[in-house]
Amino acid sequence: MLAYKIDAGKILVLLVHPGGPFWRNKDRGVWTIPKGEIGDGEDPLAAARREFREETGQDVTGEAVALTPVRQAGGKIVEAWAIAADIAADAIVSNRFEMEWPPRSGRKQSFPEVDRAAWFRLAEARERINKGQTGLLDELERRLRRTRE
Repeated sequence: MLAYKIDAGKILVLLVHPGGPFWRNKDRGVWTIPKGEIGDGEDPLAAARREFREETGQDVTGEAVALTPVRQAGGKIVEAWAIAADIAADAIVSNRFEMEWPPRSGRKQSFPEVDRAAWFRLAEARERINKGQTGLLDELERRLRRTRE
């Protein structure tokens, strides 16, 4: 789900940073929209809302506009919807996952799926987002510019 808001005439988008030790020191090109897997028989939009809630601890309501799916470098297809929202990025609470860490240590540790969220203007969002998702930002910008003309 690509949450956005307009502030002082500028488009801002909400991106999340993946949690866990692998992503800890990475920034540019690793942020993403809140997203995840669609369950068998699950409505894709319902899945997007569920994943948003799981990764941020917050619900988004209102009209969601389908965006053209994009393909990430690894081949994963991302279906997304744009939705106007104004959530508190500094108040997210993400679900957690367990993994062996450090590798081959035999110890399991728990990490948040998302360790932080932030609102970005489009130019900065394009620098931080997974490059396979930039098409979502481009389409959102085109759609919003058309509605404001």
